[in-house]
Amino acid sequence: MARSKAASSKKQQKQRGVDFKKIKRKLGRKLPPPKNSTNTEIKSKAIVLPEQSVASEKAGLAVSKKGLTLKELLQQTSHHNAKVRKDALLGIKDLFQRYPAELKLHRYVVIEKLRERISDNDKVVRETLYQLLKSVIFPACKEDNQGQFVSLMMAYIFNAMTHLAFDVRLMAFKFFDLVVQYYPPSFSLYAEKILQNYEDILRKNQCYLQDKGKLKSAFAGLVRCLSLLPCNKRSIETREKTFTGQGILHAFEPDVPTESAGFSPINDKLKDLVPVLVNCFQEFIPLVHSMLLLDTQSFDCMHYILQSIDLAVGFFVYGIRQGKPTLHGGPDGAIWDQNISSVLLKRFFNVFPLNATHNLSGKFDDRFFILNILIAEIFLQYSEWIFPPAVLLEKFLEFIEDALLGKICSDTRSGKAIWGKHVLSLLPFIPKLLRQVASDWKFRLLQAFTMTFEDCSPESSLKLACLSAIEEMLVPTDEMVCPDASDPLFEHQIIWIRALPVLLILLDDKHPSSSQIVLHLLLRLGQRACMNSSFAREYDNIQYSLSKFYSSCQEGGEICYGPFVRLPRDSQELSICGLYYFSYLDKLSLKSIASCCLCPELEPFVLFRIIEVLHSSFNDGHILIADHMSFFITLLSRFKVFPENIYPAVENDVKISNRGTFKSLTNAVCSCLSQMGDDSLVFQILEKVILDQLLSKPPLDNACAMLRMLVILDSKPTSLSEQSISTLSNYLSGYLIDVVHEPQASEACIGRDGITNN
Repeated sequence: MARSKAASSKKQQKQRGVDFKKIKRKLGRKLPPPKNSTNTEIKSKAIVLPEQSVASEKAGLAVSKKGLTLKELLQQTSHHNAKVRKDALLGIKDLFQRYPAELKLHRYVVIEKLRERISDNDKVVRETLYQLLKSVIFPACKEDNQGQFVSLMMAYIFNAMTHLAFDVRLMAFKFFDLVVQYYPPSFSLYAEKILQNYEDILRKNQCYLQDKGKLKSAFAGLVRCLSLLPCNKRSIETREKTFTGQGILHAFEPDVPTESAGFSPINDKLKDLVPVLVNCFQEFIPLVHSMLLLDTQSFDCMHYILQSIDLAVGFFVYGIRQGKPTLHGGPDGAIWDQNISSVLLKRFFNVFPLNATHNLSGKFDDRFFILNILIAEIFLQYSEWIFPPAVLLEKFLEFIEDALLGKICSDTRSGKAIWGKHVLSLLPFIPKLLRQVASDWKFRLLQAFTMTFEDCSPESSLKLACLSAIEEMLVPTDEMVCPDASDPLFEHQIIWIRALPVLLILLDDKHPSSSQIVLHLLLRLGQRACMNSSFAREYDNIQYSLSKFYSSCQEGGEICYGPFVRLPRDSQELSICGLYYFSYLDKLSLKSIASCCLCPELEPFVLFRIIEVLHSSFNDGHILIADHMSFFITLLSRFKVFPENIYPAVENDVKISNRGTFKSLTNAVCSCLSQMGDDSLVFQILEKVILDQLLSKPPLDNACAMLRMLVILDSKPTSLSEQSISTLSNYLSGYLIDVVHEPQASEACIGRDGITNN
């Protein structure tokens, strides 16, 4: 039974077959695909069209290099990919440079779309937008409706200023700075809100040392904004401007009546901003003391902070001096003085002077010098409002003395250039400082200032700043008292006065603006010399040094004309007016002036102006009558007349005749002689001198002029002596023959203005 069952089971298996057949695979062979797999390969053929529809739609439209229209580029600025957004901005820049008219047509639409990128999360996109606005859009739209243009931007800029990302916030201030550059009135419209945002971001002091490069642009924008506020004008004029082409906003002009409510919000914001700026500055102090040389980013940030403090405090002082309120309570500034003074004295000036703590090499870092100059300038500008203690004042006086003497800057060529550029900002404060310090410090500062004045080059801006300070100390105002001989100031005033003519000659005609400043100072000094006997004596003595300014006689008798002849007419007028204030003009000075008057290049107007001023000086007793007559005779006897050239060989060789000028000169001299007093006395003085000149056989025109002088002064019957009549008779025979041979001269001498008519 068992065998029969086993056999039956094997039979059944053979009938059913095998469910899964096992296939043996060799190693390394690729497995075949399953029988139920789907083939995913796609085969296609290229379709060639005679013309694409997209290209036909763009025919005649303005497109970028990549063939995109302005609409497509603006749409791509909102793409999720940062690279696409950046490329779209670059494409817009390319399109507007190719087709400037597109920007004029669609400027507002473009701004409405691009302003969305101000808060873009990608730094490269924001920077690309900034460059697009700066280089293309803002310059092209400068003449458009500024109000609408700014309003489109400001909402998104303020939104970016409150962004969570710190980089976006900093970049927002950079965008606002760009707006202010092209549209300065925009700051007056949003001043309160802008200052509040600056205060908020500067309070985040944990980012100072890590993001100095980013903060630099924010500080630069703050300086630009604050410099638009009305401030102490003297501080603005003497400070080297960081930005060019800026001015005070119309809304803040001093002559525009402004309600207190307009200034109060700005005052409140600046009151809060000044301590924040001082804190920012203090954050850099530990870093400064830890390094031998100050790095560029730290220096720039500290430089902008100091400028901001200067401008902010200057606005407070301006408000007080103009009688405008600094607080909501009224124009009284006592409370403000206490608060700001406390901040500046306890937390700002106490770090002066800045220097590297571990600098043992003895070398100076010029960047520290620049920062210390700025701090000293703030101190000097507002010292009357902060009431510094004596110890602090002594510290600043020592710095000023060392700075003027060049002891605290490097000896390199660049160091000397930096010294000359920045030390001049201290010079406008020297006159006021000398009235406040004790006598010992007064002498030390005067010595240092005089050394600076003598050592700097004649044409430098430092020399001009010294001249401005010297003018204030030489020509006092009503509240200033003239120093006596025992005052150290008097001794240095004499040194400065004697240096002015030498400086004028060194300048020559190469620097006319500098020469004009020196001449203006000499004129004011002459006007003041009338009231001070010591100054009058010194002013009279400088005429000997000034002789070379007009002319000088070289070896062999050749005349060398000075810078006076080549200077502009304004400078010549200042010099001529200064001649009147010499209490006495001697022969040498008059000879130098007369030789200058004979220069062919001198304009006739200047010649007649010299005669007018010298004659006024004679009438007031400043010139002797003999010297005055010698001056006139020199002019008429040595004046070179260029006759008309009837047959010129070469057209360019023709000299324009100055015979008309000489006739006018003769008329002017004769008019002056007739006003000098009794004609008979004047005639007696001139008779022999003129005859001696005639016997030397001068040119016909000059002889005619001198004969006319005799005729004008002579009487009927003649006052000539017998010897003079004999001498004159012998001369006139040859003179009349010469007149006949020169038709031009005969017209000048015997015509309407000639001898016959007289």
